[in-house]
Amino acid sequence: MHQTPQVIIIGRPNVGKSTLFNRLVGKRIALVDDQPGVTRDRRFGEAVLLGMEFTAVDTAGWEDEDPGSLPGRMRAQTEVSLKGADIALFVIDARAGVTPLDEEIARWLRGQNVPVVLVANKAEGRAGEPGLLESYSLGFGEPVALSAEHGEGVADLFEALQPLIEKDESGDTHLTPEVNVPVELDEDGEVIENDLSAAPLHLAVVGRPNAGKSTLINRLLEEDRLLTGPEAGITRDSIAVDWEWTDPKSGQLRPVRLVDTAGMRKKARVIDKLERLSVLDAQRSIDYAEVVVLLLDATRGLETQDLKIANLVLEEGRALIIAINKWDVAQEPSSLFNGIRAALEEGLAQLRGVPLIAVSAVTGKGLDNLLNAAFDVREAWSRRIPTSALNRWFDDALSANPPPAPGGKRIKLRYITQNKTRPPSFVVFGTRLDALPKSYERYLMNSIRRDLGFGAVPVRLALRSPKNPYAS
Repeated sequence: MHQTPQVIIIGRPNVGKSTLFNRLVGKRIALVDDQPGVTRDRRFGEAVLLGMEFTAVDTAGWEDEDPGSLPGRMRAQTEVSLKGADIALFVIDARAGVTPLDEEIARWLRGQNVPVVLVANKAEGRAGEPGLLESYSLGFGEPVALSAEHGEGVADLFEALQPLIEKDESGDTHLTPEVNVPVELDEDGEVIENDLSAAPLHLAVVGRPNAGKSTLINRLLEEDRLLTGPEAGITRDSIAVDWEWTDPKSGQLRPVRLVDTAGMRKKARVIDKLERLSVLDAQRSIDYAEVVVLLLDATRGLETQDLKIANLVLEEGRALIIAINKWDVAQEPSSLFNGIRAALEEGLAQLRGVPLIAVSAVTGKGLDNLLNAAFDVREAWSRRIPTSALNRWFDDALSANPPPAPGGKRIKLRYITQNKTRPPSFVVFGTRLDALPKSYERYLMNSIRRDLGFGAVPVRLALRSPKNPYAS
């Protein structure tokens, strides 16, 4: 499969790299704020600039700090990202002029074997003119005067990139795993089950800060793709990575889109604007996921916030898996596992039997089990039951436990149909359904999960009565 050229955006903090990235991809997907150092992980996006297609890569701000510090590790991530790049956009702040850190980045870029396009951002108005002239001293020729925020100078950026991208496309082609496989849809717009194995599994990893989400994804990828460290709250943007998992049982390659998210603390503790944006970004990732892995910290056990996150996932109708990370350092693991299982049975009473898996992002323990469970629950989450088989089950369920007759008046449940999948949703038709107790609705939903193979995936059940023509 042909891959578009990769254009990496590099510069010191707060020069507008993420704003330029959002401008190129046409969406506000990278978090942007006035404070420096917002971006910490590489983010990829498909960009189209006046009809020219390429992959834009947003990177962390380049800082001159100790390699062991968080800014130092962010810089190392940026340096690594240049290895796969075809073109580098070196962004400076035209209003601030050329700084010593800009000169240091320029020296480093001149030693790399990647063509560089110098971009003087924030160049709108007269305030950026001195910095624009000063940028010639960096040795990359004529700078592109740009305002990423307002879209000024986009045509000039196109002219600077076009010869480099056309040269790259005329050379060697790039190969990338076939992950975005088209799938066949039925008349309701749902994925046909036979094609489900070819579609990438959209898997989001969520949890409290410092549970090891980024470390877990790095272990799956077998590379330091995401920034990690002992500090809590390192991840801010939700980062999606396309990957292929080799099923150890069949040897089959299974496409997966992994999504790392920011840690989600209690709402009362989130007072920083940037953290609020990060949490909203994580919630959007849940909305677009098929399966969500809630990662617990084995050294801290199950907390109330974990149950709130789990409830959020279930309210969105997403399939849920709970993984206990740091199992390699867990104390009394057997009692810990049983305790968490018991607490989940009580705290998630509406969905008993959620898969609970012990893993270690450091040693790799349990990760294949986690992926197997994720594909299994997606299959259940996408299952459609034929109407005839569904109503045979429905008759048996009513015979085993007939609906009550409040006030001596019978509630008639006539038939059931599945109106959608992902999550599985059913409609029961009958009369006097407004008098049906909630306990009986729960009986039907639990029986659907148990008897029809849906397992621990969220099930939706709606009740519908025919309209009374004499009601008015």
